Amino acid sequence: MPLVKKAFHVLVQIPIWIACMALFVLMLMTFSDVIMRSSFDAPIEAATELTRILVAVMVFAVMPYISATDGHIAVDLTDGWFEKAGLSRIRNGVILLVSGAMLSWPVSQVWTLTLRTRGYGDVTQYLGFPQYLTMAFIAAGITLAAFAMLVCGLITLFAPRLLSELKT
Repeated sequence: MPLVKKAFHVLVQIPIWIACMALFVLMLMTFSDVIMRSSFDAPIEAATELTRILVAVMVFAVMPYISATDGHIAVDLTDGWFEKAGLSRIRNGVILLVSGAMLSWPVSQVWTLTLRTRGYGDVTQYLGFPQYLTMAFIAAGITLAAFAMLVCGLITLFAPRLLSELKT
């Protein structure tokens, strides 16, 4: 189990580092754009395109991690009732399974749009970057998030100790 645990922790860190790098590049680009625009009246023309791409990378790189670690925003109006009844684990498992299943529709729609965009050969205006690549990254992030929710939901319901062991 220690090898699996170590591999899990390394794999979990990869998308987080990708999102961190995207945020850092976005920060540098924004800083450079402001300096270029203010001081030299020469803004970075592709800044809008790069911002859109980098924000998508940031959000959808960490979406599977957030989904697997219960990092989503939650409203705890009924937590007391479920805790008193001893049903918190079952509620959490069912919510993860339902949420993961509900993501199947966005997953199919985004993959369909990705393939359509690839077929059209759409590219960004300034950089000529194929738009389907960004869309495929978004689709992959949503797919992995749905898979993470389904797996975590099943583990929460049937093997809760395994999930707590992996998180530590």
